[in-house]
Amino acid sequence: MLRSISRTWSVGPIALLVLMAMPAHALVVADPAKGEIIAERWCATCHLVSPDQKMASSDVPSFASLAHSKLSPEALRVFLSNPHPRMPDMDLTRSEIADIVAYIRSLDR
Repeated sequence: MLRSISRTWSVGPIALLVLMAMPAHALVVADPAKGEIIAERWCATCHLVSPDQKMASSDVPSFASLAHSKLSPEALRVFLSNPHPRMPDMDLTRSEIADIVAYIRSLDR
């Protein structure tokens, strides 16, 4: 019993250090369903965000094409974190960005 308690105490600080070293976005549990809602609100004016959407700008990538691209989830997070010309400054939270990225990645299945 004493041995298992000492193992628990020795693993606890290590687990805490690992969690502290992880980037904040890695601790967020992303929700693709929420990401779809956010994308429909912010992105559907220009992008095809869902398979059933009929109209969008022809000179911007669809979310499905982003899902099938070689862009990593991290690259998508960085892109959505920084305003870009021709895109509105959406001022998304880390959680919202994670949700949108999860939604985009879900389209690759």
